[in-house]
Amino acid sequence: MRVITANLNGIRSAARKGFFPWMLRQKADVVCIQETKAQVHQLEDPVFHPRGYHAYFHDAEKKGYSGVAIYTRHKPDRVVAGLGWPDVDAEGRYLELRFGPLSVVSLYLHSGSSSEARQRCKFSMMERFLPLLQRMRRRRREYIICGDWNIAHKEIDLKNWRGNQKNSGFLPEERAWMEALFTRVGYVDAFRQVDPRPDQYTWWSNRGQAWAKNVGWRIDYQVTTPRIGQLVRAAHIYKEQRFSDHAPLIMDYDYKL
Repeated sequence: MRVITANLNGIRSAARKGFFPWMLRQKADVVCIQETKAQVHQLEDPVFHPRGYHAYFHDAEKKGYSGVAIYTRHKPDRVVAGLGWPDVDAEGRYLELRFGPLSVVSLYLHSGSSSEARQRCKFSMMERFLPLLQRMRRRRREYIICGDWNIAHKEIDLKNWRGNQKNSGFLPEERAWMEALFTRVGYVDAFRQVDPRPDQYTWWSNRGQAWAKNVGWRIDYQVTTPRIGQLVRAAHIYKEQRFSDHAPLIMDYDYKL
């Protein structure tokens, strides 16, 4: 089973840069997208509905903002759009497809880098989301939670960690939250199951030649329950083409949908 997660920073912009022909060549079972920055009625062009894939969207109410989507070759048993939290759901941040005992989620966790107010929104989401993740762990389901978590977990996960300890995305509270997710709650950072190397990033600032110098952050994850985390066989951050300021994360699992 191949699962891809990609923050496209605008699905229409990424389409113009060739994302969908590339996606079709990957033959992925499930593709999770964040920051669609579009409403469904703006995506009527056939390019957004590639042959062989079912498409599901959870849009933000605000035009040109946030939004998540999932493309899948397998029709799901159930689609869950949103968390039931009005402030979060209005921004289109959570979409879950259920395939038998497996759930695949496209998640776009808040960024707090634009203002203190947005950081407070991020902390509020984190405070509510961790107990929910604990409850999800107790269910008889496997989860692959794909997405832009907007947090670099460890020093290895960003180039300039010393200079970013007071910046959103690498704050001590955020890192402790991720640590609790992986230790106390027991989820798995699936990428690190197969790739322990440094300098593996998924996002680069548009400033200061960050892409060319590989001065990046690893903030896009596939976070899994332990059993399916043990079934990871390969991981690849695709950087040969640029569809947005994030790179797609491709992961293969020894699992059949």
